[in-house]
Amino acid sequence: MSAAFKIKHLRVFTLAPAAKTGTYFTPGESNHWLVDSLIANPMSGYAKYRDKRSSWGIGVIGALVVEIETEDGTIGVATGSGGMPAAWLIKHHFSRFIIGEDARNINRIWDQLYRSSLPYGRKGLTIMAISAIDLALWDLVGKVRREPVYNLIGGLAQEEITLYCTTPEPLAIKQLGFWGAKVPLPHSHFDGEEGFKKNLEYLAKQRAAVGPHYPLMVDCYMSLTVNYAIRLAEAAKPFNIHWWEEVLSPDDDDGYREIKAAHPALKWTTAEHEYTRYGFRQLIAERTIDILQPDVMWAGGLTETLRIAAHAAAYDTPVIPHGSGPYSYHFVASQPGNAFCEYVAASPDGKTIQPVFGNLFVGEPVPVNGKLKIPSTPGFGMEIRDHSTLVPLD
Repeated sequence: MSAAFKIKHLRVFTLAPAAKTGTYFTPGESNHWLVDSLIANPMSGYAKYRDKRSSWGIGVIGALVVEIETEDGTIGVATGSGGMPAAWLIKHHFSRFIIGEDARNINRIWDQLYRSSLPYGRKGLTIMAISAIDLALWDLVGKVRREPVYNLIGGLAQEEITLYCTTPEPLAIKQLGFWGAKVPLPHSHFDGEEGFKKNLEYLAKQRAAVGPHYPLMVDCYMSLTVNYAIRLAEAAKPFNIHWWEEVLSPDDDDGYREIKAAHPALKWTTAEHEYTRYGFRQLIAERTIDILQPDVMWAGGLTETLRIAAHAAAYDTPVIPHGSGPYSYHFVASQPGNAFCEYVAASPDGKTIQPVFGNLFVGEPVPVNGKLKIPSTPGFGMEIRDHSTLVPLD
């Protein structure tokens, strides 16, 4: 085994509070639209926790950074979710499958990580931890080979990526050149008829702001019931909603079947909170979802996202990843079909463009006029800006 690929060190860090900027780290901050504005969510039924997602601890777990170094000193790096709990798993359980391994053996490493954690894993934190390792491995192999990750997974199928933006300010986003805007739904069924009326008023206002033909999507963040979603989609037909996203609990496959049957002509999307190809299998096979939205940082990394996409391709179901910045960009650029991806407005007011990962990295590309060409820098093209913002796991 070449020293360039033999893994010598695995390091895992959490982030100091000062580093928590950007879409994936904003929950630790205050006065950010993502966590401190009224957005329908799974906790909307509790008055104490309804108005702000930050109130019920959406960001309490935090983020992490993984570095994997080979014997010749090349370092692959990736950020991920899961914070201290996931970092503990990486250091105390998963490291045994990494140290001394050939970094190119990504499929074998992934399989060992997944199988060894089956007694306590399969979804959530454990898969987030695996995702971070997987992305760091892809970054490492790209750097050793001096190739961007997209070249390692089939090369460029797309020269440029078109982006839509998730934001509370769709008019500002339209003016910045994005293809479309996705807005968060303010109220859920827990808010009764008054909330239902306010939802329609809110959507009417957003449609009027951007005009009749600009693509406008609605993110419901796992907050609705089947009947409410069906009724809301019917009442909102005059607003020409391009798609309705994640209206139900991720586990309610039967519910998604019902809403698709009720509104077969509308687009329904979900799966940012689904994990691995096993979680996606029924969604794909039953064709109840029009667009799948795995998060590359949560669903099992790039390795598992490619498997999910291969399965979905057999059913002609588009895969448009949730967030994840450059990790999604490299995936999208390698796939034939529509080069389309999400950018989540990372600025506190949702009106301006900032790196998805804030100041964590040097080299993170940002959209220009709603489009993006991926640099040909090796790996994912990013390096840690300041290691003093990283806290080593004890």
